Amino acid sequence: MTSDIPALFPEMISRELAFSAEGLLPDQLLKELIRDRYITSSNPISDDQIQPASIDLRLQRVAYRVPASFLPSKNDPVQRKLQEIAIEEIDLSEPALLRAGGVYVIPLQEELFLPDPFSGIANPKSSTGRLDILTRLLTDYGTKFEEVPGGYKGRLYAEVVPLTFSVIVREGTRLNQLRVRRGNSAYSDAMLRKLHRADPIVYSQDATPAKAIVDEGLRLSVDLEGSPESDVIGYRGRRDARPIDLSKVAYYESAEFWEPLRRNSRKSITLESGQFYILTSKEKVSVPPAYAAEMVPYDPFIGEFRIHYAGFFDPGFGWFPEDRKGTHAVLEVRSHQLPSILEHGQIVCRLVYEQLIAQPLRIYGQDIGSSYNSQRLALSKHFRRVT
Repeated sequence: MTSDIPALFPEMISRELAFSAEGLLPDQLLKELIRDRYITSSNPISDDQIQPASIDLRLQRVAYRVPASFLPSKNDPVQRKLQEIAIEEIDLSEPALLRAGGVYVIPLQEELFLPDPFSGIANPKSSTGRLDILTRLLTDYGTKFEEVPGGYKGRLYAEVVPLTFSVIVREGTRLNQLRVRRGNSAYSDAMLRKLHRADPIVYSQDATPAKAIVDEGLRLSVDLEGSPESDVIGYRGRRDARPIDLSKVAYYESAEFWEPLRRNSRKSITLESGQFYILTSKEKVSVPPAYAAEMVPYDPFIGEFRIHYAGFFDPGFGWFPEDRKGTHAVLEVRSHQLPSILEHGQIVCRLVYEQLIAQPLRIYGQDIGSSYNSQRLALSKHFRRVT
C-alpha cells in the first residue's frame, strides 16, 4: 500500500504517521497530491484554488442542459448519459446564462487518480450556497452525489441547478470544492465533547464560551432576535430579479434581489414553501485549526426544511489565535413541501467535526482572502455590504 504514495507527505510528518493516520488532508498535503499528479487538470491548478482543507473545482468549456437530475449508476459514465438525454449544449468560453429552474451538468477541469486509501467529499462553495444554487458533484459510475469513492480514477462533473436567481457563468467559474480523506476517519460525540473542553467550539453572543449541545454533532439554533444595531434578522430571495454574474464581487445592490426580514414581537418566522432565506445561528462557532466541520443539510427529525447548501467550515473558522470568540454560522434555508414556523432559539442544524491528518499551513481568515470572516448576517460576496 505504501508504494502507491511515495511522495505524498512532507517531512513535517513522520513516515510512520504518513502511512497510518486517517483524516482529512490539509492544504500542504493537497499540494502534494497535485504535485504527484493524483489530482490533475489540463489547465494548471493555481495556488488560490487550495483552501485550508479543500480544493476549488473549475467549470470546463461546455455545459449540458438536461431534463432532470440523475445519477449515472454503476453501469454508465456521466458522458454517455449526457449523450442520451442532453437537451442543449452551452458554450462557456463566453459568459453564459443558466436559468433559474434549469438543470445543468458541467464537466470540471480537475480529474482524479486517487490511491486506494483516499476518497473525497464535495460541497458547494459558500458563495454558491448563498445564491440558492444547488450544486452537487458527480463521478463516473457513481451511485451517490457529492461522494468520490476510494481509489477513484476519472473525471468529475457538477450538477448545477439555480433555484431562485438565474446566473451567468463561464469557463473557470468555481462553484464547488472537494475535500480528500485518507481512510475512514472516525467521528464521535465523545471526541467533540473532549475538543470543546480543550478549545471551546461554541460561544454566546458576548463571546464567552457556551454550553455545547452535542448529539450526533454540535447542535445549532436560529437567531430571530437580531442585534442591537439592526432589527433585520434575515433575507428572503426575490424571484423576479435579473441574472447575477458570478464574476462580479461587491457589485449588486442587495435590495434588488433580497427582501429584508425584520424582528417581530413573537421572535418567529414562517418559512413559505419554495422560498429561499438567509438567516444566522444564535450561537457563535469555532473550528480549531486541526479540525474541519460540515453542516448536515437536512434532518427530518428537526423539521421539513433544508439548512445549508454549502456546508464546509474550514479549519480556523471563528477561531482567533489571540482572542477566542467564535463566528455566527450563516444558514441557507429552504422549506420543503410544507410551510414551517421557526422560533428564536429553535435547534435547526448540526455541525459534524472531523480531524485533519495535520494542521494546515494556512487557516480560514483575512490572510487568505476569506470572504466571511467575522460574519454575522452576510449575503454572498457578489453584493455590496449592507451598512
